[in-house]
Amino acid sequence: QPVRGPGVAMVVVFGSINLDLVARVPRIPAPGETIAGRTLATLPGGKGANQALAARHAGAAVAMVSAVGRDGFAPIALANLAAAGVDLARVSVVDAPTGVALVNVDDRGENAITVVPGANAHVRADDVPDALLAPGGTLLMQLEVPVAEVVALAHRAHARGTTVVLNAAPALALPAALLGDLDVLVVNEHEAAACARAWRLPESPTGFVAETSDRFGVAVVLTLGARGALTQVAGEVVRAAPPAVAVVDTTGAGDAFTGALAAALDRGSGLATALAQGVHAGAYACAHAGAQ
Repeated sequence: QPVRGPGVAMVVVFGSINLDLVARVPRIPAPGETIAGRTLATLPGGKGANQALAARHAGAAVAMVSAVGRDGFAPIALANLAAAGVDLARVSVVDAPTGVALVNVDDRGENAITVVPGANAHVRADDVPDALLAPGGTLLMQLEVPVAEVVALAHRAHARGTTVVLNAAPALALPAALLGDLDVLVVNEHEAAACARAWRLPESPTGFVAETSDRFGVAVVLTLGARGALTQVAGEVVRAAPPAVAVVDTTGAGDAFTGALAAALDRGSGLATALAQGVHAGAYACAHAGAQ
């Protein structure tokens, strides 16, 4: 069954917009080590923007709520969203630099990332008008904007009948009370482990998904990288495996997954179908360079 029935077909993304500075390196440097990179690219990124673009490419109407600075990074960071037709009317321009991610990508396509929030620290729940929180619509959030604002907006959206999807990334200990306002929680293995420790839940993938779903009444989606993803539907564990791809860059694969999952849920697909579509989007992202 769908997590919530189809209604207003719109995904509202409340999250970060960054410019990614991506260095290709033979391997990820160890602490205290300096190595020579091969290339440097400036590419649009940010979990919110990545997921908004993925949802748009997956067919959803998308509105982005975020903030950028008054600098030369902002137009580059917004370019892909604008070209894809994402509604940017509620992206604020603030007196702080546009968010930046420093990304190292190695020869295997693995990455290590440092994020400097900048303007993303100024995003507020009040930036989202009630008109965008319609019954049957979908709100998609992550944790690269202030957590207090995420909590406040989740509560408001839940009360208005909006499907609330949270990608708990990067890994933080979430307040358990937040889960009562979520319909779907999306985590990877590192994020699940952080939540499991905070809430005293099993750290095994199936145990975490089952017990979190049962205790908090939220649909839990756990991504497993090259092993796909799993969730629980009607008490049964459901898995989706990715197609084989030649990996170029894993940056943004989880965001592609989450955006496609949210788009599928927004058009009324069941969780198992949304899971499979998300896994395929994540695999596709790995075959291409850049977070978007």
